Amino acid sequence: MNVLLIAGGWSPEREISLRGAKGIEKVLKERGHAVTFFDLSDGFEALIPLAKKAEAAFINLHGSPGEDGLVQAILSRVGCPYQGANAEGSFLALHKYAAKSLMQAGGLNTVKGMFLPHMPESLAEIEEKLTYPLFVKSNNGGSSIHLYRVTNREELKHALESIFSVGLEILIEELVAGREVTCGVLDNEALPPILIESKAEFFDYTNKYAEDGATEICPAPIGEEATKKVQEMALKAHRILGLSDYSRSDFILTKEGVPYILEVNTLPGMTATSLVPKEAKEIGLEFGELIEKLLKMAMKKKA
Repeated sequence: MNVLLIAGGWSPEREISLRGAKGIEKVLKERGHAVTFFDLSDGFEALIPLAKKAEAAFINLHGSPGEDGLVQAILSRVGCPYQGANAEGSFLALHKYAAKSLMQAGGLNTVKGMFLPHMPESLAEIEEKLTYPLFVKSNNGGSSIHLYRVTNREELKHALESIFSVGLEILIEELVAGREVTCGVLDNEALPPILIESKAEFFDYTNKYAEDGATEICPAPIGEEATKKVQEMALKAHRILGLSDYSRSDFILTKEGVPYILEVNTLPGMTATSLVPKEAKEIGLEFGELIEKLLKMAMKKKA
């Protein structure tokens, strides 16, 4: 099959995208596919003619553009099928506040928080509604970039100014004590969850991609009942946001065994050691088989 592999781009997660694309290109070629690699930083005008020629696209973009639905919309307009969520689902999932609102309406446990499109007149507005410690993060980012844990007004002010200075919206959430768990969905089935034991205070960008930044245990040793709850919530979130093929949801699991969903990723990391590939391996799918399955799901949309 003639596959257009799209990666890179100009988001802060460009390097992670390119790193994953190397492994995807390798396994696609090993399985007999003709692969055209395309770095999105070359522009949409260069993407369109390549997409028109390709039988399918494999998107390995992180952040925006990529997870925001823009590339998906362009591919749809030129008739090139691709794996994963469509433009609408991608846009909703990347906008954390919108996704959180939909998931709340759908009955899922979410962390108490508030959305800030701009700097408030007074930080007291935030302190009246939320209790420290707080997590301050960009509303539209991924890979734990622009993520701050704050415990007082001075730290809060610094975090807000840092994120607003680069033109991003903000989501603030209260800290919920518990363990970090993530759970993928593949072809409308929940995968075995992973327990993430970060070696730092929380699982930020550095720990996510450092070789010794965290221990990831699959399947998560959290008990049968908690596992079932997490899997049910991951699948429900996937459906609430109108996603397809695959996704990955991140959770905090309290000591009482109550899971709170934090966010949903529509283009989760795709190296052989990334979270969803680890979960897929647990059910017998090697990395190359997973990539092939995603490609087949893309082609079904064309049919």
